[in-house]
Amino acid sequence: MTTAQTTLIKNAKIVNEGTIFNGDVLIEGAIITKIDSSISAKSGDVKIIDAEGKYLLPGAIDDQVHFREPGLTQKANIETESKAAIAGGITSFIEMPNTKPQTTTIEKLEEKFAIAAKSSYANYSFMFGGTNDNLDEILKLDEKAVAGLKLFLGSSTGNMLVDDPEVLEKIFKSTNLVISVHCEDEGTIKRNLEAHIEKFGDDIPIKYHPIIRSEEACYLSSSKAIELAKKTGARLHVFHLSTGKETELFSNKIPLKDKKITAEVCIHHLWFTDEDYDKKGTFIKWNPAVKTAKDRDKLWKALLDDRIDVIATDHAPHTLTEKQNVYTKAPSGGPLVQHALPALLEMHHRGKISIEKIVEKMCHNPAILFQVEKRGYIKEGYFADLVLVDLNNPWTVNKDNVLYKCGWSPFEGSTFKSRITHTILNGNLVYHNAKFSETKHAKRLTFNR
Repeated sequence: MTTAQTTLIKNAKIVNEGTIFNGDVLIEGAIITKIDSSISAKSGDVKIIDAEGKYLLPGAIDDQVHFREPGLTQKANIETESKAAIAGGITSFIEMPNTKPQTTTIEKLEEKFAIAAKSSYANYSFMFGGTNDNLDEILKLDEKAVAGLKLFLGSSTGNMLVDDPEVLEKIFKSTNLVISVHCEDEGTIKRNLEAHIEKFGDDIPIKYHPIIRSEEACYLSSSKAIELAKKTGARLHVFHLSTGKETELFSNKIPLKDKKITAEVCIHHLWFTDEDYDKKGTFIKWNPAVKTAKDRDKLWKALLDDRIDVIATDHAPHTLTEKQNVYTKAPSGGPLVQHALPALLEMHHRGKISIEKIVEKMCHNPAILFQVEKRGYIKEGYFADLVLVDLNNPWTVNKDNVLYKCGWSPFEGSTFKSRITHTILNGNLVYHNAKFSETKHAKRLTFNR
C-alpha cells in the first residue's frame, strides 16, 4: 500500500473568502491539513512547491459546460475538455444534458458518470435534463447524486425545449434540486428569425444575431421563470444572463446561501459585445447572443454588486467546419474552459474586478449554490483543489496552445498577462508549466444535501 503524498506550498499569496494573505499550505493525501504563515517540512519526502510571487486560488468550479460525450464526440469529449479545463484552473465541472442521447433518464445519467470515472482529468458531476415527458424520472432522482436539474425554456443546441406550462409547473413543484434554466422565448425568436430569413435567406449577416435572439426574448422568458419560481417556491438558477434588463430581476439583499432565485453570467458576455461580430463572425455566435456594450456594462455592475452570483463558461465546442457555415447552419456555442480564468484576470489587470471577487464568483459561490462538499475554498479539511497563478507572465492564445479537441478559440490573438503555472487536484500536481500528469486523479463531486 502506498503512503499518501505530502505537499507543502510555500510563500504563496493565498486568496480566500475576500482576503489575500501570505502563507504556506500543507496538503496530506487529498486534503489541506494546515494553513499558516510559515510551515516547515517535517520529513524529507515532502514535495515542496515554492510559490514566491504567485497567487494561490481555489480551483474553479464551472457549473455549466457541454463536453459533448456521448454522441457528439467529433466536437469534444470528457477527456479532452476536462484536460483543457485543468490547464485553465477549472478543477471541477458540471456538465449539461443535451448530449446524444440526452441525459433524461437515470440510465443515461449513470452511463455518463461511468465515462467520466475513466476519462476525466477534472472532478465531475452532471445535470439531469427535464423534458415535457420525463417527470417520473425526475421524481426518482437521488438528490445527493446529481448536481441539479437543467431545463431549456428556449430551444438551443440539442432541442430539449420544455414548452408545456403544466409540465413546467409540476417540475418546479416536485424537486428540491436547483433548477437551472436557459431562458429565451421561443415564439419571439421564431418570428424574428423568419423575418430575417425572408430578407436575407440563410446567409443572414451575423450582426443580426442579437436582434433575432433579442433582449425581449431573454427578458420575457427569464421573468416568466422567476414568476413561476416565486409561485411554487422552487430553487431557480438562471443561466447566462446576457441583457442589462434581466439584471433588474435579481436581488443582492440576502446572502447567497439563503437565496431561492440566483443568476449567472458567462465569460463571453463579460468580454465581447455586438461590435465584435464584424471581426469574429460566427465564432462568437452564442445562445443567448452577445449583445451591446451597454448590456455588458450592466452585467458587470450586477456581478460586482452581487445581483449576479456566479461566473461560468457555458463551454460548448463545435468543429471549425460547423462554425464556418452560413448563419442559419452555424451552430451556437464556443470553447472557453481553458481561457475563462486568464480572461477574467486580464479584466483584473484593467481594474474591472478584484482577484478576491473572481474567486468568490468562480470558486466559493458555485460551491455554495450547488452545496458542493469540501471544495471551492482554501480551508483546512477541504480537498486540495488549488491553482497557482503568475500575474506577470504574458502569453498569446494561438492554434498551437489551444487544447480543445475542436482546435480553435474565440480568444485567438488575445494576449493575457496572467498564466496558470500549477493545478493541484485532490492533492496531486496534475498540471505544471504546460505539462500534465499522466495519471488521472479526478473524483465525482459530492453534495451536502
